[in-house]
Amino acid sequence: PAQAVDQPFDAGLMRLAEVLGSLHFLRNLCGEKGDQWRGLMERLLAAENPDEERRARFVANFNRGYRSFEGTYTSCTASATEAIGRYTVEGETLARELAARYGN
Repeated sequence: PAQAVDQPFDAGLMRLAEVLGSLHFLRNLCGEKGDQWRGLMERLLAAENPDEERRARFVANFNRGYRSFEGTYTSCTASATEAIGRYTVEGETLARELAARYGN
């Protein structure tokens, strides 16, 4: 049987999933209640329409981002706020670069 082959943009998309998970935790920790970041992850999954294995990788990366901060922060601190800023910039940059390089 044929094996799934990673697309050249998969590393960037997987990192984007991790960033979205991080932002989902951090933004809620710092007062933004809701599922905006999870919603963006769901939109990414809908756009990619991955097979089960690839979908599991997306979800695992999202969860890794979420859990990496869940184990570090119990309250919103200056460091958490700074991380939000850095991850927001990284996510925007990743999305823009992926769209510019691989979008149609």
